[in-house]
Amino acid sequence: MSLRVAMLSVHTCPLAALGGKETGGMNVYVRELSRELGRMGLAVDVFTRSQDPTIPRVVPLGDGARVVHLPAGPQMPMARERIHDHLDEFVDGVDAWRIAGGIEYDLVHAHYWLSGVVGLALRERWGVPVLQMFHTLGRFKNGAARRIADLEPSVRLEEEQRIVRNVDGIVAASVVERRALLAEYGADAAHTTVIPCGVDTELFRPGDRALARARVGAEEAPLVLYVGRIAPIKGLETLLDTVAQLRARGSSLRLLIVGGEADEPADGHEAEIRQRVDRLGLRETVRFVGAQPQEALRDYYVAADVTVLPSYYESFGMVALEAMACGSPVIGSRVGGLATTVRDGVTGFLVPDGDAAALADRLEAVAGDADLRFRLGREGVQWAARHRWPCVGEAICREYARLEARATPHLAAARCHEA
Repeated sequence: MSLRVAMLSVHTCPLAALGGKETGGMNVYVRELSRELGRMGLAVDVFTRSQDPTIPRVVPLGDGARVVHLPAGPQMPMARERIHDHLDEFVDGVDAWRIAGGIEYDLVHAHYWLSGVVGLALRERWGVPVLQMFHTLGRFKNGAARRIADLEPSVRLEEEQRIVRNVDGIVAASVVERRALLAEYGADAAHTTVIPCGVDTELFRPGDRALARARVGAEEAPLVLYVGRIAPIKGLETLLDTVAQLRARGSSLRLLIVGGEADEPADGHEAEIRQRVDRLGLRETVRFVGAQPQEALRDYYVAADVTVLPSYYESFGMVALEAMACGSPVIGSRVGGLATTVRDGVTGFLVPDGDAAALADRLEAVAGDADLRFRLGREGVQWAARHRWPCVGEAICREYARLEARATPHLAAARCHEA
């Protein structure tokens, strides 16, 4: 009998296009982990809030894995703190699905704080263990916030603390995150483990740079790449200031921004970023290409001379791992999990967050040295190979077995091995 997992990704669907306002590394993580666990023989149902009543209720992810869309409030995009008001409906929906299907789940794997709230409620009904992964932590996002408007709501901070105290196990993406959970949230060290995020090395791999540049419409100038959401925490202001400095030094570099809207700017932060491009006189230097499916990202990574993550906070930095798998050198901020995802001086470089001058110096040095880029790229490919999804799936499966062994009398480890 295979292990049955209720995977929770309440606020964002793992099938959504990446780079949008609510989509990023967590979407990739939930989707790829669920697929990998399905390939290993586990049965995985990923429950997510429906944001569009016209999409199918159930979408297959692969062998043994599927996404289940459930209503929780209006079926439309909604601010995360507002979703909290509708979590009781989501819990009822998950339980109704279980009853209708005659399914008994062996454990709950929750992603992000909203899912943790649901996970604890389901544990009350089902009596099964809950494994939590936060992906980001509210206290540390607040510590990195540049504006009052960017602060996380108190309900998130309170719920994160409650989740840490009550779940059966916590997965941290890096030793940095684990230290934070122990020191700032009082997590139980014995039940908090580090499992780095993964990368699909069959999709993300080195390729023909000239062909990739042609596909993405890149000129012959040095190409700098940003991939991710256009959000205040991502530090795009710093990167734009850096590009302006380098252009003032005579550089001909171009910057591609993968994420957000391709054509017309939306409101909020993306509009501010586009206005900053205009103020800095970078309209001919910076190109917004919008959110892209993962299958299209490889060409951008292969085409780039350097991939930059100028974030003020990152729990891991999956973009950095994808870029390295494609042989792209990475320059990232020395924050959070990026400090361990990027091996400074080996697969890329780390600079102080918010320091446009330091980023400009490092970017200029890497972009201008083909031999250095080759060495960094070669090491990055080897480093990424150690983070393949099968490795992550096996580590998560071991954690499932540990939780089940604590929660039930039978030999969970043997069941996980059989899966």
